Amino acid sequence: MNTPAMEVGIDGDLVDRLVRRQHPELAGPLTLVANGWDNVIYRLGTDLSVRLPRRRVAVDLIVNEQRWLPVLAGYVGVALPVPVRTGVPGEGYPWPWTIAPWFEGRTAAEVPPSDRSGIAVPLADFMTDLHRPAPPDAPRNPVRGVPLAARDEAVRRRLPSVSRSAELLPLWEELVALPDWRGPALWLHGDPHPGNLLLDGEDLAAVLDFGDLTGGDPATDLAAAWLVFDEDAREVFRSRVDADEVTWGRARGWALAVGTALAVHSADNPGMAAVGDHVLDQVLLP
Repeated sequence: MNTPAMEVGIDGDLVDRLVRRQHPELAGPLTLVANGWDNVIYRLGTDLSVRLPRRRVAVDLIVNEQRWLPVLAGYVGVALPVPVRTGVPGEGYPWPWTIAPWFEGRTAAEVPPSDRSGIAVPLADFMTDLHRPAPPDAPRNPVRGVPLAARDEAVRRRLPSVSRSAELLPLWEELVALPDWRGPALWLHGDPHPGNLLLDGEDLAAVLDFGDLTGGDPATDLAAAWLVFDEDAREVFRSRVDADEVTWGRARGWALAVGTALAVHSADNPGMAAVGDHVLDQVLLP
């Protein structure tokens, strides 16, 4: 399955007109850098980026980022893409959009899992800082932060299409049966896969893409232990986070759920397909 089709035309000329009309003082050269599932991203000049929803379903996600990233940035010690300016519909483009900082570096998805161990401690500390009670008006998300059982149907539907499904199915059945999170809904990033972690050398430079931002079960984010790391780095990560055995088990379940999604839905994105293969291998380790 491939990346969903773009629902509105976005090109450099449109983005240039939007910036010049609404934020002329920031106008500059534009370079297309990403055309993902939900957003198109252009680099603007040398130190800014422009992020525009490419599908209607992503509009609420970018609005959530605009509302909450300035708040969350005050909780954590890692750089976040806090909006520098926000944009409104115009020039034939129907949705809100964002100008944010441009961070130099490369994503963790661009380096082998064995070379990501240096971010185990800072990523754990980021999550510890972030995972605090979310307010009642925190964004709702039907597929992140929810009870793991809410993902059961989707995971079972995907499992026949992935390798080692005969081993993964009984593991999933064990993990999905674990007790639900009984604590308060905590702030979550919601999608901490390697493509959303920016590295400067071996250091964690920024955490990107808060489109899945929500409140709920911290196990959703702790799935990064399998999404990002190998076995040794995972132990370092675990030693820095506050997770009991049941929460850690649900985190493994969340990793399995996300891994099946990446494995099945990344036919046109070899990098994300590789992440999916990695996590499904990792969750099967003792």
